[in-house]
Amino acid sequence: MAASPIPSIRKSTNSEAVGAKLGFLKDLRGTWTGSGFNLIARPDHQGGSPLFLELNQTVETLSFIPISSSIPNRGNVVNDIELFGLTYQQKVTDLNTAGALHIEEGMWVHVPSQDSGATQSVFRLGTIPHGNSLLAQGSAISLDPFTGNPFNPDTITPSNTSPFAVGSPIPIPGTLSGFAPYDLSNLTPAAVNFRTPAGDVPAHPLPTTILGVPMQDVILDPVKLLTAALSGQVIESMVVINIATVSSLLQLQPEGQPPRDILAGQNTGGNISNIPFLVTNADAATLFATFWIEKIQGPTAETGFLQLQYVQTVFLNFPVIPAAGAPGPALSWPHVSVATLHKTFGGQ
Repeated sequence: MAASPIPSIRKSTNSEAVGAKLGFLKDLRGTWTGSGFNLIARPDHQGGSPLFLELNQTVETLSFIPISSSIPNRGNVVNDIELFGLTYQQKVTDLNTAGALHIEEGMWVHVPSQDSGATQSVFRLGTIPHGNSLLAQGSAISLDPFTGNPFNPDTITPSNTSPFAVGSPIPIPGTLSGFAPYDLSNLTPAAVNFRTPAGDVPAHPLPTTILGVPMQDVILDPVKLLTAALSGQVIESMVVINIATVSSLLQLQPEGQPPRDILAGQNTGGNISNIPFLVTNADAATLFATFWIEKIQGPTAETGFLQLQYVQTVFLNFPVIPAAGAPGPALSWPHVSVATLHKTFGGQ
């Protein structure tokens, strides 16, 4: 058997060498902060309604620290693979109350041996204290220079927020859910009481618009907030990262660009594992997300800056349990999060 190309003793190298090994993930390094929006439906056992639809304007901090040495995947059938990555921590709070919404820790990893020109293989590992762990695999693509419409980077795919039967096709984005809280024209207590976190003190009403986007449009497609955040900006170049726990949800680039799926013949996708309580009550079944690392043009070369945008959808599977009667069939409820973030001072 041939000797392993990866040394047994791996010591930390200098930061420049580490950055070079991260491929298209290298500009994630540092701490990002910004704002976004969160939409999640979940069972409600306290409020007397079968459905709790929570809508939050969010404040987020997302920090990445490079792993200073390689990660060897040693094998027998194929040559050893040397991986490089970053650890991350994500914290999300409610804009109005500063209450905690989400914390997550994990790693982003670049697989150098699977690179193919402008497309690189990546995956993300994450853990959430609800009792979830995830592996989402996909690709990173460099668009340098970027010559698209700065108000619509890479033709951002709309997101669907409407629930659907487990295993059925995903509805067309923009489809209005048949459940009352999704429709702002419905002013019944069953709808109004569950459009923001119940019990917030002080109570806060839904805004009529966010970044100029009507609130009903935000509920139908939160991705509209990403395009709105780009108003007045010009994108010089970008890296598009597309990952999913299910390979069929890895989307394609617009016409003329290489596919976002990683190289043919590889095992794409991943999985989500949940503790038994979650599987029984609100099973986190599928995750897919797109991240854009954007270089924004400034008045001079020195005043340009990096911007990170993302949209992420998690399908939570659970039935609606009415006040009286047996539960209905299980539905997939899209939990959609979007954010626009900028690097903090010293976060290079």
